[in-house]
Amino acid sequence: MNELLIIFIVSMIISAIGFIMYVYFFSVGYGFSIAGIGVTMLILFRNQLKLCTVIMCVLFIIYGLRLGGYLLVRELKSTAYKSLLKNESKDHVPFGVKVCIWIACAVLYVCECAPVFFRMKNGGENDALAIIGIVLMAAGIVLEIVADYQKSAAKKIDSHMFVSTGVYKWVRCPNYFGELLLWTGAFVSGLNVLETPFQWVLVVLGYIGIIYVMFSGARRLELRQDKNYGEMEAYQEYVKTTPIIVPFLPIYSVKKHKWLVA
Repeated sequence: MNELLIIFIVSMIISAIGFIMYVYFFSVGYGFSIAGIGVTMLILFRNQLKLCTVIMCVLFIIYGLRLGGYLLVRELKSTAYKSLLKNESKDHVPFGVKVCIWIACAVLYVCECAPVFFRMKNGGENDALAIIGIVLMAAGIVLEIVADYQKSAAKKIDSHMFVSTGVYKWVRCPNYFGELLLWTGAFVSGLNVLETPFQWVLVVLGYIGIIYVMFSGARRLELRQDKNYGEMEAYQEYVKTTPIIVPFLPIYSVKKHKWLVA
């Protein structure tokens, strides 16, 4: 498992950016860690690459660079977003706790990518599950790009209004749904290549972990939007009729679930 240790070290090194600002463990460090893992896997398995696994790794790289770059640029350009980060950042967290969070994040990022890693490690072929995985991963990335573009366009028209157009008509947190599509694709791609209980544990932990993180993020966003738009009648109608994270799944609110704290 030397290769697995190597991608863990890569994840640790990149996600260490969180020591600059606590929130970077989960944002900029997250995106760039996934991109770094994708690059590292291509290098580690360069002599046994299959078309599908190459595409998956490239999707990791595209996803990670886009997310990390987008968040970094948004922070640098947007005074309001920088202020929001400062308010939500927990830089008073003791150093020892930060170290534990750093390690936990690095482990989670490795586990999320583990299905593709084990497909490469175990010699998985270009089969149906790999193709389904690629389609879901690509769909998730495209959805996130579209959601970011539509939100940016809407905010230019009225920066003080919540966004309910485009993909936001179908789901209030399309970016998080895109994340779920991406990682569901990665998860599905590994289902027929896992060989040991250890491999299954890592893959399942990664999938459950990212689902938890996405619903936690949706809860945090819901609380923030309630604070900003809660007095608007149009917003109240919007949240009552539009699912929060998965289109057509009638879950409209998660703010009461305090255990969704990540």
